[in-house]
Amino acid sequence: MVVLNLRHLRWYLLALLIISSILYFLQAKWFWKLFYPWPYRQEIMTSASRFQLDPHLLAALIRVESRFDPYAQSAVGARGLMQVMPNTAAWVARQIGLQDFHPDLLYQPEVNLLIGSWYLSHLLQEFQGNLPASLAAYNAGRGNVRAWLKTGQWKGTSNDLQRIPFPETQVYLRSVLRDYEIYKYLYGEEHLKGSRVGLGEIY
Repeated sequence: MVVLNLRHLRWYLLALLIISSILYFLQAKWFWKLFYPWPYRQEIMTSASRFQLDPHLLAALIRVESRFDPYAQSAVGARGLMQVMPNTAAWVARQIGLQDFHPDLLYQPEVNLLIGSWYLSHLLQEFQGNLPASLAAYNAGRGNVRAWLKTGQWKGTSNDLQRIPFPETQVYLRSVLRDYEIYKYLYGEEHLKGSRVGLGEIY
């Protein structure tokens, strides 16, 4: 009888050890950073500072767009870390005075971040700091988002994403906003001084 109880005790202790280990891993930031890494961190920080963006937001967007693969290319031709379309990139290059632009430059992280960050910042200005609307425009096009907001089809908030007519954009917004919160949690709540994008602006 004593042997049986000791055997049970061993199993209970083993189960307790396993549960404790699982809880430890689930609460350990270093563990989750394995799933949410931050490559090109310095380059992202530099671009975020230049255009007054939260670097955690850029990290989240890039994770969703390309999984930090500088050579990623979508089925429709978007390229690089921030998956910028060549036509959009050419327009941005003219706006910022980037000489001798060629679409292949979008595979260079610094160029891609420069163009993509400027464009996201521009969208935030256009949509008056509304982060969900700006991200939706980054994914679905500013013309579509303007039309949705004008007709009232979508209010431009994260609470009514199901009203966005593009299912892909719904999934995209949920993913970026979720990852944004995760990156802020994992890598700190500090934001660059002067950033205009923060938790309070996620409507």
